[in-house]
Amino acid sequence: MSRREIAAGLALCAMVGGTASAQTRQRLMVTPSTRTVVVGDTLRFSAKLLDESGNPVPDARIVFRNAGSHYEGAVDSTGKLSAGSVGTMPITAIAIVPGAKPVVERFEVAMVAGPAARVAVAPRPTRLAIGQRVHLTGTVYSKADDRRNDRVQWSSDNPAVARVSNDGLLQAVAPGRASISASAGAAVERWTVNVVASPIASVEVRPATVQARTGDVIHLRAIARDAQGREIAGLTPSWLFTPGNGLVDEEGAFVAYRPGTYQVTASFGTRTGDAIVTAVDRDIKRQARIVGKLVRSAFHTSEVWIHPNGNVAYLATILGGDRVYAVDISNPANPTIVDSIIVNARSVNDIMTSPDGNTLVITREGAADRKNGIVIADTHDPLHPKALSEFTEGVTAGVHSAFIHSQPKYGTHIYLTNDGTGAVHVIDINDPAHPKQVATWKTPRADAGRFLHDIDVQDGLLYGSWWNDGLVVLDVGNGIKGGTPSNPQFVTQYKYDLDALYKDVEAEGGKGFIRGTHTAWRHKDYIIIADEVFGNTAAEQLYAGNFSRAHGRLQILDARDLEHLKPVAWYEPEFGGVHNVWVAGDTLYLGAYNAGFKAFDISGDVRGDLEAQGRLIGEVMPADPKGIIPNAPMTWGVVVNKKDGLAYVNDFNSGLWAVRIEPKSGTVP
Repeated sequence: MSRREIAAGLALCAMVGGTASAQTRQRLMVTPSTRTVVVGDTLRFSAKLLDESGNPVPDARIVFRNAGSHYEGAVDSTGKLSAGSVGTMPITAIAIVPGAKPVVERFEVAMVAGPAARVAVAPRPTRLAIGQRVHLTGTVYSKADDRRNDRVQWSSDNPAVARVSNDGLLQAVAPGRASISASAGAAVERWTVNVVASPIASVEVRPATVQARTGDVIHLRAIARDAQGREIAGLTPSWLFTPGNGLVDEEGAFVAYRPGTYQVTASFGTRTGDAIVTAVDRDIKRQARIVGKLVRSAFHTSEVWIHPNGNVAYLATILGGDRVYAVDISNPANPTIVDSIIVNARSVNDIMTSPDGNTLVITREGAADRKNGIVIADTHDPLHPKALSEFTEGVTAGVHSAFIHSQPKYGTHIYLTNDGTGAVHVIDINDPAHPKQVATWKTPRADAGRFLHDIDVQDGLLYGSWWNDGLVVLDVGNGIKGGTPSNPQFVTQYKYDLDALYKDVEAEGGKGFIRGTHTAWRHKDYIIIADEVFGNTAAEQLYAGNFSRAHGRLQILDARDLEHLKPVAWYEPEFGGVHNVWVAGDTLYLGAYNAGFKAFDISGDVRGDLEAQGRLIGEVMPADPKGIIPNAPMTWGVVVNKKDGLAYVNDFNSGLWAVRIEPKSGTVP
């Protein structure tokens, strides 16, 4: 389904709204009245148009349509709903009678997680001291790793040693062993807790005093000692701090958000120990200066890419755009369009060159002949790209994103998304004039609702943003799971509760809104992911080319244990969203939609709220009165030019901007 079709679905009720009230003597009766279905199942709806007496209206034809986002499931014209993912599916039943206005009934279907399959417990202490108390939390998941809202039941097989309350408060009572259970439905998690006989006499926190900047992560260690001063090994403390402008995790990693003095406490029941952290301002603010701009108003602007020579930028168009501009940026103060390549598409969402700069891939959606797929262009003459070949087999529904990756052992391949199936397709372009498919891979789930939005490939690992399935990592040549480009192998997945994360968006624009894992980027020990989120009305406005408000959160995942990814840091604009990211050195560059262009310091370890702790280096609000929507930032993303270090920022409403992050005052650039 194209973005135009999504917009049409979102606008459907508005187009036909009021028709039912105009025909008060007729009403639509939709059955069944129970509107809940388990993910992976189907549900058949039917409807009758009844007159004022409750009799069926003859010659009434009834069709069903999706009235919201299509990403979580699908409904066909006969009323068969296929539930693909947890979420809400708004549906419209439309009764059409010759010569009369249509009668419309809109209803919502809740698509819910399957039965409880596992309970995740945190923290999970295995060794406690007498008198120690730890508050446990339990999260319930289905077999598909969808989060459930079950109440967890807690129990201990030996409450004389360790007892646990109904709300998960675990208390060590006497020396010995106890098995603790967390259950929900048929799912049970058990583990053994040992309560040590030696009472704690004192607690020491190391280091005891620390000086740091806001945002620096201080790793604290708590040591419990007995009366003879010997360490009691293996105990897990509870951590807290004051004042409340920071964060400390269960492992003792503390970060201060504001300058000041903090007392960080490790608690083992009645025994505690403290560390004093003095935080000074991070002092990284720098001016972000606009060097040059190329304002566009013929079409909305999508992706930008910089040719490896550093002198040419490629700028794509969307929502009716059928071209990619070749832009001379040798003088960044005056970016100049030299040529363009026009393709059969209504949206060019993504572009990228091969590492050698000789090949450009162009994705297509909305092609007039419905072939879509990709166009491969020759860029030996970078300012004058020429169409060389295309690949459409199996991807005629549209390609939203593509990534070119080269490996010495396997050569060069394009990894592209399939709008129709949610699969990744791997295309061998060692001979770019004759591309050939060597593999496909998709998440093991119901086809309805599967959507692969974006792809990043680094060091033979593919980081796929699979929307409702979250982040999926595949081995495509790295070797950690024996994968190759022609034989991708699953490595890990990070899936999270999108509806819970964006409750405010649901409250603003109703259920069935757009939300999903949009993009990913690997940086050192971390993986950065960003969500694309629009309320229903906002999405309708966006796809109509009007002003729209975005939402969304950027998360940073700790990837040191790649098979057990853990979220540790985040950024979420107060007004705006998150879209595409770029990392150069230790700077994270971000297109934040309404919030404009942002640059964050992500040096060292990261924890907590990046903006609250002063890691924002600089920002620009790209807006121009001559933009397709005047004076309205809607920043898509950014690419950093290795040649001059400038950030080339692409804005949906206004075109291309060259931005320089100036050195700190008094330093040499």
